[in-house]
Parts: sequence; C-alpha cells; structure tokens
Amino acid sequence: MLNYRHLYYFWVATKEGGIARAAERLDMAVQTVSTQIRELERALGHALFKPAGRSVELTAAGAAAVRLAEQIFQLGEQLPLAVREAAQSQGVRLSVGISDGLPKAAVRHILEPATETPGLHLVCVEDEFDDLLADLALHRLDVVLADRPAPANPNLKVYSHPVGDAALEWYAPAGLAAAADIGFPACLERMPLLLPTRHAAVRARIEDWFERRGLRPQVAGEFEDSALLAIFGESGMGAFPATEWSHDELTGHRALTLVGRCTEVVEHFYAISAERRVQHPLVQKVLAGRRTDVGNGLSA
Repeated sequence: MLNYRHLYYFWVATKEGGIARAAERLDMAVQTVSTQIRELERALGHALFKPAGRSVELTAAGAAAVRLAEQIFQLGEQLPLAVREAAQSQGVRLSVGISDGLPKAAVRHILEPATETPGLHLVCVEDEFDDLLADLALHRLDVVLADRPAPANPNLKVYSHPVGDAALEWYAPAGLAAAADIGFPACLERMPLLLPTRHAAVRARIEDWFERRGLRPQVAGEFEDSALLAIFGESGMGAFPATEWSHDELTGHRALTLVGRCTEVVEHFYAISAERRVQHPLVQKVLAGRRTDVGNGLSA
C-alpha cells in the first residue's frame, strides 16, 4: 500500500521548492524528510528527484507523481467541507457534470425523475467533456450528461448509459419563417441558418441530412452553447435546430415559429457513471426514467 504520509512530504517539497524548505514548513529535520521521500521512491521503484547544480529537480517520474499528488491532496482539502455539508444536510445531494453545449431542455428532461425527490440538493457543473470525465473518475461528480458515450480508455473506468433520443426541429422568428413559404425542408435554403459547432456530435448528422436532401445551407453563425444559439435565433439572425424537448420553451417563452420537424436527425444523450452497477439512488432514478418512444421525445 502507498504510504500517503511519504507522498505528502514529497508533495510539500515540490510546492516549497526543495527538501530544506519543506522541512521548515513541516517543522521537521531535513534528514527525516529526505529519508521519507527516499522510502517513497523505493516503494514506487523510481527516482523522483535528480541533482540540478546545488539543488534538485523533478525527474519525469517525479513530474507524473506530483500531478496525481496534487489531485489527491486537493481532494483531501475538500473532505472536511464535504463531510460537514453531508452531516448538516437533511436531503440528498446529486452532483451532475454537464458537457458544454448540451441543450438545457435535454438536461432538464433527463434529470426530471431525480428532481421530484424531496430535499434534493442538486449541483450542476458545466465543463469540457474530457475534464468532466476526469472529475467523475475522481468521484467529484456523481454522473456526467453528454451527447456521446465516453471513449474507450483502459485508464479511465467510466460507463455510459443511454438515457434519451430526441429528434430535431427547426425554429425561426415569425417574420423570417413567413418569408420562406415553399415548404420544409426546401425553405431552409431561403433563410440564414445558425448551427451547433462541430464540437457537438449532432452537427455531423445535420450535415449528412443536408447532403441527402440536396440542401445548400447559408450558415450565418455557429455556436457551442445551445442557449446562446437560441438567443441569436430569437433576435432574427437565422433559423436554427433544437431538440423537440425545447418546443414549449421556444414557441411559448421565446415566441418562435416551428418551421418543420426533422425526424431523420436524432440527438442521442448519455449518462456516464464511475460504476458499472450504479449505486447512487438519484442516478438510478435518472436511468430508470429513460424510455424508447423517440416520436414523443423520450428514449432509452
């Protein structure tokens, strides 16, 4: 078993810029700190420091060790707060990572079974997909929602569960939609279009649909964030696609017009967990709430 006290002395030495300064911070003898770090090196089977003039510097193995040590002790610093919050909370906490650009209506729809839980404390964090998977593997998150499954990676033990499929629909301000009266989808050639960037998994499916339909779109803008895309569409910049789960918000709150339904293009959604057999009761609710009726905007 790794001796975390030895690892801590090594980490402090890297933060302080040397063993002597680490010993001063730890209020220990230099020889003691040096001995403990050598014990760590023996346990790991590699030297972590190498001479550099009158001082020392990290080896390649040492640099790799300090990156992981940084994560370990950052988590350690969070432990007292997490325990205190858990002890004081009367409800159930659910920490959800949301892949950047994921439609907010889809997030709300997927999490709906969990949000009905009394005393729920929901924490949603939006970030890059790869960064969220790293946080999930370190158990900083309970689940990650994304528009793609986690890539195969033997060093990253995470598991993807399909939780929804939603067909796309096209929306535009009433004035813009009225100007294109030749039927859907041909009318899309008469309007400027706003699209998700190629960062979104659905972008390739949209372009494939354009090609199969023989459409030559006039792309006026590309957006990673679906909410920002809708705002610019509402302003009159162009027609844009959104999942059918967004219909009520777009036609009601934003007063946009439905131009046409595109059941041939479906956006897929996944809940990614750090366990093959999910233990968190609220993540279990999310997975149990999945359905298969794509026509109704629900799926498994």
